[in-house]
Amino acid sequence: MPDHQAPLDAIRTSYDCIADAYADALFHELKKKPFDCDVLKRFSAATADRGPVCDLGCGPGQIAGFLHELGSDVFGVDLSAGMIEQARRLNKGIEFHTGSMLALDLKDASLAGITAFYCIVNLPAELRVQAFREMARVLQPGGMLLLTFHIEGPVPGVKELFGRPITMDFYMLDRAVIESELHDAGFEMVEALERDPYPPPIEHQSRRAYLFARKPEA
Repeated sequence: MPDHQAPLDAIRTSYDCIADAYADALFHELKKKPFDCDVLKRFSAATADRGPVCDLGCGPGQIAGFLHELGSDVFGVDLSAGMIEQARRLNKGIEFHTGSMLALDLKDASLAGITAFYCIVNLPAELRVQAFREMARVLQPGGMLLLTFHIEGPVPGVKELFGRPITMDFYMLDRAVIESELHDAGFEMVEALERDPYPPPIEHQSRRAYLFARKPEA
């Protein structure tokens, strides 16, 4: 049987190791990403006045911070305590908590929406499916998921980031496979968008997918 804890431990320790450097490099990234800002505005509008939203895999909190400025009732969750420390340092008026997307400490049907920006790119397929089911569990009927991931480009056999060693894996994903997994987890697709990478040095040179998916109304 596969060891499901090993990849989570690798993700946690790797992001703990690079948390401060990651925050310094990427916390202000949205200033150079107009497409991302536009989809986040759409997400905020779609979930407005429906309840809290969760920035899942929040890192240093740049997505949560942007949504907070738009008026969303947002909080962040990340597996890495180091990332949560950075998020709390860099964002005021937002709650951040450590937690696993495979077992969220949230009640059923308690969220109006979830943003999940690249938080699945380190998960093997069997854990990714589990994460989608957990997202569906905590969303209200009609709740919205905004999921992003890499779809094309060289698979980065990365052994270090920001000059520090890491042990987690990275995955380039097939959009059709992800859409099928979301459907199996109980979601209905709303819209799928793709974009080419922003030019260096803004981000890794891979094509990106942005999926809007909804938990069906009861």
